[in-house]
Parts: sequence; C-alpha cells; structure tokens
Amino acid sequence: MKARQKRLLFVAFGILGVGVAALLAINALRSNIAYFFSPSQVVAQEAPANAVYRLGGLVVKDSLQRQPDGLTVTFDVTDQVETVRVRYTGILPDLFGEGQGVVTKGRMGPDGVFVAEEVLAKHDEAYMPPEVADSLKTAHAKGVSQAAEGAKQP
Repeated sequence: MKARQKRLLFVAFGILGVGVAALLAINALRSNIAYFFSPSQVVAQEAPANAVYRLGGLVVKDSLQRQPDGLTVTFDVTDQVETVRVRYTGILPDLFGEGQGVVTKGRMGPDGVFVAEEVLAKHDEAYMPPEVADSLKTAHAKGVSQAAEGAKQP
C-alpha cells in the first residue's frame, strides 16, 4: 500500500468516526428532550401520550394533599383556564407552595393524573419560569376571547 492510499484510508476512517460520534450525540440529546406543555394543551391532548414532558402553571390553592406515606403528594396545576392533577413522590422544593408557579417533569398516567418525577418551584417572589408566564398569558387571552364570544351569542 502506498503512502497516498494510507493517508486516504486514515482520512476516511476519521470522517467515519466523526460521523458516528455526531450521530450518537444527536441521538442522546434527542432522547433527553422534554418539551413544555400548559394544562390547556394537556387537556386538549396536544402533549405526547407516552413521552416525558414538562407541565407548568400555578399550583391551585387548597389542592395540595399529602398521602399517609409522607412522601407522596397530589396537587392541581392550572393555567387559569384548565387544570391538571399531578402526583409526585419525593421531597418537594422548599419554595413550593399553593398559588405559586411550578414546573413538573414526568408523563401522564393511565388514570389521567400527571405523574411527576421532578418538581421545580420558582426561586423568589418576582420570578416565574418563562414557559409558565407565556402559557398563562396565552390561556388568559383565550379565556377572554371565549368569554367575549359567549357574551355575543343570544
């Protein structure tokens, strides 16, 4: 084998190795993506049925219920138009509370309750995750337009 053929073979294997590494990295990133959905989108079945995604909104006041095991809690998350029931087993963040913004990560259970594997709460009084703020604005705009349409109909 000549030196030129050896260099070509080396370059071809290098390109092939970089391509395989890129495909593996893209596949790993794709499997870790968790899209954000509001309660209105979940109720409208826009969220994937068997995939992990993030659900965010406000924790409904007086909806927090602790189970006897001490770790399992259920609460409702709303975007002020629709509400989704959430079940979480674990220790809640210190800043978690009713009436506060929250983002949960998990999947919808067969019983129609969102089973969270992670719960994130806002970190100060003025902060709300951008996704939650946007979904609340969108849901509020939809609710106002639906109320206006309902008032126009005799």
